[in-house]
Amino acid sequence: MIDLHMHTTASDGRCSPEDLVQRCWDKGIRTMAVTDHDTMAGVLPTQRAAEARGMTCLPGIEITSVHGGKDVHMLAYFLPEDAPGLQPMLAAQRQQRVNRALEIASRLERLGAPVDRDAMIEAAAGSGKSLARPQIAQALITAGHVTTVAEAFDRYLGEDSPAYVPHTGVTPAEVVALVVAGGGIPSLAHPGYRPKDDIIPGLVDAGLVAMECYHSSHDEAATAHYLGLARQHGLLVTGGSDFHGPGTRREEFFGVVQLPEADLAALLARAGR
Repeated sequence: MIDLHMHTTASDGRCSPEDLVQRCWDKGIRTMAVTDHDTMAGVLPTQRAAEARGMTCLPGIEITSVHGGKDVHMLAYFLPEDAPGLQPMLAAQRQQRVNRALEIASRLERLGAPVDRDAMIEAAAGSGKSLARPQIAQALITAGHVTTVAEAFDRYLGEDSPAYVPHTGVTPAEVVALVVAGGGIPSLAHPGYRPKDDIIPGLVDAGLVAMECYHSSHDEAATAHYLGLARQHGLLVTGGSDFHGPGTRREEFFGVVQLPEADLAALLARAGR
């Protein structure tokens, strides 16, 4: 099996790199990629653990960009950590995530659901970790305001919920340009999750190479739709479960959603691997 979209404790996943590799092995996944949010800190330890198992781990990252005040996630594969402009952009992204988390915490306090903001910030500070809403959801659980991550998003953190704070940051086209210039392969993440079809032509013009057609938020119709768009625009296809660990949303798709071998071969050929 092939899964090119997973997260570790380097961002908002619940599995250490070693734990994630073990879970992949147990599910029959033999080619994987770590795509943590706005950090590549989990890539090397995951690759080492995968290599020890005889598995393949592709280097990846999921970069947050913003269009119309809404998040647009861009996956990047084979992007060197020292690609020009990458680390300054990621440092700015992480600081923006901290600022955003503090504003969300303020809104939660006004809503009568305060969380330990200092503990959240301390957990991310100095570690290269990226602070994201699932970690705020855990803080809500710890504080006793909700019982599950899903409830936290439904009541407080989802894009239509009262404590939601829009991201600020680079545009999707800027991320695509940076990834391409750095020698990586950019892929539009889960386009069917809050559909973003309108931005695809502009991203293609900016140099978009691939689209994540296989994803845990896509049903069969959505998968077929985006496979058609990928063909229409001459894009490669990526895919994965977007696994964040046990007890997280869409956990049941881990070991189920996968990328066909032919699409992996096309991706590797494009990367010269």
